[in-house]
Amino acid sequence: MATKMLMPKLSDTMEEGIILKWRKKEGESIKSGDILADIQSDKADMEQEAYDSGVILKLFAKEGEGVKVGAPLAIIGKAGEDIAALMADTTPVAAPKQESAPDVTAPAVAPVYVPPSAPVVVNEGRVKASPLAKKIAQEKNIDLRTVTGSGPMGRIVKADVEGKSGSSMSRKMLPPMQTKEIPLSMMRKTIAKRLLESKNTIPHFYLTIEMNMKRAMDFRASFNDATGTKISYNDIVMKAVALALRENPKANSSFYPDKIVQHGRVEVSVAVAVDEGLITPVIRNTDQKTLIEISSETKELAKRAREGKLKPEEFTNGTFTVSNLGMYDIENFAAIINPPEGAILAVGSIVEKPVVENGQVVAGHTMKVTLSCDHRVVDGAVGAQLLQSFKKIMENPLLLVI
Repeated sequence: MATKMLMPKLSDTMEEGIILKWRKKEGESIKSGDILADIQSDKADMEQEAYDSGVILKLFAKEGEGVKVGAPLAIIGKAGEDIAALMADTTPVAAPKQESAPDVTAPAVAPVYVPPSAPVVVNEGRVKASPLAKKIAQEKNIDLRTVTGSGPMGRIVKADVEGKSGSSMSRKMLPPMQTKEIPLSMMRKTIAKRLLESKNTIPHFYLTIEMNMKRAMDFRASFNDATGTKISYNDIVMKAVALALRENPKANSSFYPDKIVQHGRVEVSVAVAVDEGLITPVIRNTDQKTLIEISSETKELAKRAREGKLKPEEFTNGTFTVSNLGMYDIENFAAIINPPEGAILAVGSIVEKPVVENGQVVAGHTMKVTLSCDHRVVDGAVGAQLLQSFKKIMENPLLLVI
């Protein structure tokens, strides 16, 4: 008996999927588990398996079209089977294909060099100038006949020749910039919707703390030398925040309309920039993993995130998020909470600056982090205690391995 295969909900925020490519055509045989199509969700590109075996009697969308969650993708049955009843009962719900952005790419334009215009002579005959102005003009190779005097009776003074270049250089004309219209991808639409919802519905407040990074820097260097690996500062942050969440379980919570869930697991998401925006793969049981495990897993997840190959279970159901812009020399920023999580930690760069040690001002390195909190879940004292625990671990990094 013929059956309908519907567009599945591949992520908790997915509303429609785009058919990137059909792996099978109408009339072809297919087995349960065979790949029917490549589908782009709001998070990643995924391979969609067939649920039934038989012959593909109908495909409901073209490549590049969007199909709403729950709308039919295909009908699979026996060759020659009558599907009129299924067709009559099912109206395909397909979003219109996104139009390509108009091609407004301008042809490449080489830089144009415009020769300097001839200097304009403003003083004919004898030029009146102060001795100092004459000296400066001689040093800068300035023709005083081209200088307008501001002194008494039009006399050229020091201020008239200071800052005036004697030999004009060729002026470089930059090529015109291009205006582009970029269609919103599924991921970018979802990011826009969720961030707007987060800022409009979650009462954010922010807590910033600064820590001395000397010991953390020494620890990282020694750890990498001793193990032959290369952990990053972000790996240290991930482990430190996971341990701090164990000490402050109230901060490891999520808000739902009828309850607050204080999680019995610590699973930290890490924000990864991709071409379409941002995705947050999750390091499961972060508090239980070693620094080397966290480093390896983060690199692998980030790589597959940029390739669009993450599975839904790899970027959902985190309990806390870390967003790090320190590698871009951003000293301090505030991140938007990733609902339903109760908080997110924004990590800045390590800055060389004077610090006080044992009553003496010495050269040091510090780092600022800002905790964005959902005030419905995390109160000020809870957030402050979490940051205190985090700072203690970062300034005493041996706590990461004992």
